[in-house]
Amino acid sequence: MKLSEVLVRPVITEKVNGQMERNGRYTFVVGNQANKLEIKKAVESFYGVRVSDVNTIVVPAKNKSRFTKAGLLTGRKPSYKKAVVTLAEGDSIDFFAGN
Repeated sequence: MKLSEVLVRPVITEKVNGQMERNGRYTFVVGNQANKLEIKKAVESFYGVRVSDVNTIVVPAKNKSRFTKAGLLTGRKPSYKKAVVTLAEGDSIDFFAGN
């Protein structure tokens, strides 16, 4: 798997921001076929930091429905894979820099 296909996007939520500040843990949505070694290599090469630990989670698909004028519409949100990356002491990633 190419390194550019491993990291899809970072996850930016209040809970993740708290983990970033307190524990140095960053969360990314990653490709479904990516393994922990590929994720570690991709984060280290793209952001220039040292990764000490990688945890992965497969978020299951969800059924969604909503009421409209046309009636009840049902669908399905896809499943995806998340990776929680712990950086080495003293390293950090700045997602909000105005590059």
